[in-house]
Amino acid sequence: MKNIFKKIYLGILLLFMYAPIITLIVLSFNSSKSRAKWGGFTLNWYVRLFSDEAVASALINTFSIAVLATIFSTIIGTITCIAMIGLSPKLRSMIMGVTNIPMINADIVTGISLMLLFKFLHIGSGFSTILLAHITFDIPFVMLSVMPRIKNLNFYVYEAALDLGASPFYAFRKTMLPDIVPGIVSGALMAFTMSLDDFIITYFTKGSGFETLSTLIYNEVKRGIQPEIYALSAIIFVVVLTLLMIVYRVPNNKTKEK
Repeated sequence: MKNIFKKIYLGILLLFMYAPIITLIVLSFNSSKSRAKWGGFTLNWYVRLFSDEAVASALINTFSIAVLATIFSTIIGTITCIAMIGLSPKLRSMIMGVTNIPMINADIVTGISLMLLFKFLHIGSGFSTILLAHITFDIPFVMLSVMPRIKNLNFYVYEAALDLGASPFYAFRKTMLPDIVPGIVSGALMAFTMSLDDFIITYFTKGSGFETLSTLIYNEVKRGIQPEIYALSAIIFVVVLTLLMIVYRVPNNKTKEK
């Protein structure tokens, strides 16, 4: 009986969380513009969505920033974690604590702070400022995924490879890198997801005349919600959900292989 109540509670919780999203996805296939009337199944809103030049431009901007931010933040975050191997545990914990502040801090504080910094440095708002902002808040997510893998490494294997004549880079690539790859992949996918999904920090650092999907949706909602926005939101949800499932499965598959 206790297990039944647990399942019922979990089902109600999931229904409460995802019912609005399911409603949005259903409405994206509704041929009627009315949210209270079902007019039949249609893909018209998706067709109109991809024929919209503003949406196409925002889509290119969003994915360009997300991909570049993921690449740079993954490289920086991974190298930082590797560089911290030789530090004392106390100093390492202090650096990780400082690095995690952007994740704990409110997005609006981070967004305003970065906006003021860019203005102080006379950096014009647009693609470059959004990219720098996304790299900034993506790095902690990468480090959070890579550092646990670093802590579980067997450094004696690396030292043995050096003793046998391997170069430091070759020894690292053969003994350490394979063990931290799942963490790197998970961090990269998480960084991509966070960059793709961000609105607040992007809004404060984008300037005028430059739009991403999140800011475009916000501006469209202010003028009245159109069915195309339902379709766009549904696509974003599916993409983010897919990436999160990949993030979850990559480490698990690696563990099963071992």
